[in-house]
Amino acid sequence: MRESGILLPVFALPSEYGIGCFSKEAYEFVDQLKKAGQSKWQILPLGPTGYGDSPYQSFSTFAGNPYFIDLETLIREGLLTEEECKSYDFGKTKDCIDYEKLYLGRFKILRQAYRRFDGSRNEEYCKFLEDNREWLDEYCLFMALKNQHGGVSWREWEAPYRDRDEKALEEARGKLAEEIDFYRFQQFEFNRQWKRLHAYANEKGIEIIGDIPIYVAFDSADTWAAPELFQFDENKEPAAVAGCPPDGFSATGQLWGNPLYDWEYHRKTGYAWWMRRIAHCFRLYDIVRIDHFRGFDEYYAIPYGEKTAVNGKWMPGPGIEFFRTVEEKLGRLNIIAEDLGFLTDSVLKLLEDTGFPGMKVIQFAFDSRESANYLPHTYTPNCVVYTGTHDNDTTRGWYHHVDKECRDFAKEYLHRHALDEDELAWDFIAMAMSSVAQLCVIPVQDYLCRDSEARINTPSTLGNNWVWRLKKGELNDTLIEEIRKITKLYGRL
Repeated sequence: MRESGILLPVFALPSEYGIGCFSKEAYEFVDQLKKAGQSKWQILPLGPTGYGDSPYQSFSTFAGNPYFIDLETLIREGLLTEEECKSYDFGKTKDCIDYEKLYLGRFKILRQAYRRFDGSRNEEYCKFLEDNREWLDEYCLFMALKNQHGGVSWREWEAPYRDRDEKALEEARGKLAEEIDFYRFQQFEFNRQWKRLHAYANEKGIEIIGDIPIYVAFDSADTWAAPELFQFDENKEPAAVAGCPPDGFSATGQLWGNPLYDWEYHRKTGYAWWMRRIAHCFRLYDIVRIDHFRGFDEYYAIPYGEKTAVNGKWMPGPGIEFFRTVEEKLGRLNIIAEDLGFLTDSVLKLLEDTGFPGMKVIQFAFDSRESANYLPHTYTPNCVVYTGTHDNDTTRGWYHHVDKECRDFAKEYLHRHALDEDELAWDFIAMAMSSVAQLCVIPVQDYLCRDSEARINTPSTLGNNWVWRLKKGELNDTLIEEIRKITKLYGRL
């Protein structure tokens, strides 16, 4: 069945109090998806973000972002008042997130709600603690210790805490009990608010496409609690870190800095940690996009301490054995493989063997720096097509910034002498919608024909990323009807 959906990060919803969250606006967006004839809502990772505010650099691969907790829900639950919420400055600009103000205010207001929350009498809360104990206790202790150490990376903590001396940790659990409980409360509220929103979307016939980053952040509860999972030396420093080699987009490659997995250790444990991680993702989402799929075939290892990605080398990943283990232990799952970029024969074979749909990005089809063929006439049905992703410019912005050769090729392919400035994104949307791809996902900015100011992220840069937000009323009934019409026209309703 031909289907379509919209890509919109939760943080980009037009909610009150500084950032998109699980608020009434999220439910309204689900209703709009339904009216527009869509069946999918694609979001970005939901984990708690750290330095740089990237959802791909999270303090935990299991925890949820407390920024997404809806304060208006807490008001209805009697844990906060409207006056209290409005007394904090979460930023004045409605279409841009001010993460500094969020950080300074959001935890203070959540702490007020926590003090009024009685978990001892709440059966749902007690069950949540029990069901998630495997990761929750370590995460909450990690965050409490992180706060005690002024927010610095766990590598800089005092040795007994850094090296997980059991006596020191036991003392910390007692001394920091209230702080640990505060983080438990955050995760409980995040979990139940997300479950309600997710269930509402499913009731409306909307499935959630979530995103699992292949790597975890160096400064995370995952690395601190289980360093044996990663390529660390005896001093708990990475032997090498993740990234991408130089290409047409970056002369020095991309230095992500994430620790690499000790795949031999994972293999010996039957990939137990990964099985827990993937199972957790499928409790949150209906479909999971696996970021950087290529890393399961081969991963790029850059010596720790390098300033660029130039001196890295490719190393073998777990391959098809990993995905056979997933299917054996968790069943056949609905997975999308992020297979963008240069693909070797072995990656293509891995993709074929898994049977997962890969990704096609329309913008790449006309870029001479891309070696892969993303032109729509070459697609097979088992793929997901996008005009662009969260890492791309908006289509209108991209068209302005690519060279004349790319623009001329796009016009020739569209059989057009010229493209209308205000409508050109719709030409590329139509191209994606009309393709044989089983699923078509369009970033909301392209439906709005927004320019580069609405871009979500520019890879390998710091600052001004992950901040764009939809304005209230911007996605109006007229536009929803236009989306429905083009969806119906190309048989995706």
